[in-house]
Amino acid sequence: MTPRTIHHGGCLCGAVRYEAEGELRNVIACHCTQCRKQSGHFAAMTSVPHDRFVITKDDGLSWYSASPLAQRGFCRICGSNLFWQPTGERRISITGGTFDGPLGVSVAMHIFCADKGDYYEIDEGVKQLAAD
Repeated sequence: MTPRTIHHGGCLCGAVRYEAEGELRNVIACHCTQCRKQSGHFAAMTSVPHDRFVITKDDGLSWYSASPLAQRGFCRICGSNLFWQPTGERRISITGGTFDGPLGVSVAMHIFCADKGDYYEIDEGVKQLAAD
């Protein structure tokens, strides 16, 4: 039996750490206003089911309910944008840049493209959705 890959990650200061086991979903780049406001640009997130995800250190973890649809996890010490948790779903989205090493994934699509900032362009070679 082949052992499953465990991807490790965390915030900038190390107060929040997590593990995601197995294959990760390709990254979805979200250009909605909430993601842009929280990240300072746009959010690029992969995802795993809850049964393959564990928070191993939560000293700085805080959650913010930005809407009835989801809550956002971040480090209250260093400000790192870490998670997006959809209400009522058994999966969690994780910002790609917070993993410690290579992920073996690529950007699958861009969403909420109509909300993107006017200071950048989106790669035309990747699927784009104006709104979800």
